[in-house]
Amino acid sequence: MNNKNINQIVNQVVDIQLDAIEKLKETFDNNFDDIIKFLSKINGRIVVSGIGKSAIIGMKISSTLNSTGTPSIFMHGSDALHGDLGAITKDDVLIYISKSGSNSDTVDLVNSLKKNGVDIVSITANKDSYLAKNSRHIIHTPIHVEACPNNLAPTTSTGIQLLVGDIIAICLMSLKNFDKISFAKLHPSGSLGKKLTTTVEDLIDTQHAPFIDLQSKFSDAINEISNKMLGATAVLENNKVVGIITDGDVRRILEKNTDPLNITVSNIISRNPKTVKHSLLAIDALQIMNKNKITNLIVTKDNNYIGMLHIHDLINAGL
Repeated sequence: MNNKNINQIVNQVVDIQLDAIEKLKETFDNNFDDIIKFLSKINGRIVVSGIGKSAIIGMKISSTLNSTGTPSIFMHGSDALHGDLGAITKDDVLIYISKSGSNSDTVDLVNSLKKNGVDIVSITANKDSYLAKNSRHIIHTPIHVEACPNNLAPTTSTGIQLLVGDIIAICLMSLKNFDKISFAKLHPSGSLGKKLTTTVEDLIDTQHAPFIDLQSKFSDAINEISNKMLGATAVLENNKVVGIITDGDVRRILEKNTDPLNITVSNIISRNPKTVKHSLLAIDALQIMNKNKITNLIVTKDNNYIGMLHIHDLINAGL
């Protein structure tokens, strides 16, 4: 097989998947809106189930729902039929994934769930299947051909199932106003957790915050910047920030003045420095620095100066 044949296969698979996505879009109507509203109002959990490859897709969908604020569990269809069905209550809703919707395990599980009074939302390519006919809501995923050259291995169908799961999760996120703060509560660890939970106050040293008075001498500014090693110092008047002096300011003043050490700070400060609140997420502070091409930010709490954030603090924190 040459590269030309490989490229042809790649294009064919992509085209088949894109065609399936376009056909899926055509099936979404007001009925889907009703499904999302129904799922958002249930008192229990969304139980996701399936058999074979659909079960693997179901595991991912359930995981996505959990991480985006919708309580969910995954239950393999075979496990449900052999005792685990007891974990599903009348307050729960089962999302069952099956391309055919008519295999024997699916039929048996549907019958058991109906007896227990559990509502079913089906994701199926066969809207005339036993599963579809016995579901409270149907999400039709029309699949005319699998990407598999033998039209056997679940490829297009599983891709579309996964997409539907993501759509459900994102729609429910929007209805619940599930924002970054909500997301952070469920992802407290790892690099993602750091980005969503670490605040500016977590990174600054409030005990050694660099500052000088507005009436100080330029030499005082040099000493403060050198001693605190943050590349800048805040300038205060009546305990309020009125400006900043950076190491770049120091270099420019030394170049332009023959006797700079006796210059009063009030004559050389950069006024209206970029200031952030202590509660700001550190990742947002990094964006402010990048946007303004600066390396320091003044940090305040209740309008009072508490410290200086340097870009190295953010880098050292892994942001």
